[in-house]
Amino acid sequence: MKKMNFKPVMDYRAPLPAIDLTRAYNHEVDAPQLRGAGGYLEYRRNMYISPLYQGRRFIHMGIDIWGEAGASVYAFGDGEIWGFRNNDNALDYGPTVVTRHDIGGAPLYALYGHLSLETLDNLEQGMPVEAGMKIGELGTRDENGGWIPHLHFQLSVKEPESPDMPGVVGPDELENAVRTHPDPRIVLGPIYL
Repeated sequence: MKKMNFKPVMDYRAPLPAIDLTRAYNHEVDAPQLRGAGGYLEYRRNMYISPLYQGRRFIHMGIDIWGEAGASVYAFGDGEIWGFRNNDNALDYGPTVVTRHDIGGAPLYALYGHLSLETLDNLEQGMPVEAGMKIGELGTRDENGGWIPHLHFQLSVKEPESPDMPGVVGPDELENAVRTHPDPRIVLGPIYL
């Protein structure tokens, strides 16, 4: 099998400090230096207060990487732009890009959420991407769904219906969600402590 050449999705030195969001939610306290990573399968109660989450979805299916608005975001591997759009609901992803990759003969989709609006201007569906290629920048709070600037990075073994993935799920959805959305550390490596 061909050795995969995975690259970091942002400029950081791993491992990053883990930002524990299982307690009460307060980004101003939890991410004061805007540096760190939030965990896969983390139970984040009292965080997703928008009607979008139906009051029952709080288990995080991706990895968050905090940075400054405008920080560059890169493709982790060779592939193509599968889709993109602005998921502009309150506390949603805001500008989002989904890439498609062939990993060992199987498709793998990667979602990059909370990007800048300008990111979407430079993309075309089917456009090839290379490992380490810049595909966008982190958005400001005004354009990224209302969040402190960070990247939500998530994987899917199933083709999404649209440029979106359930970033958090409820306990009743978890078993199926884990099969569909594997731990992003399979491509990111040991990103957080």
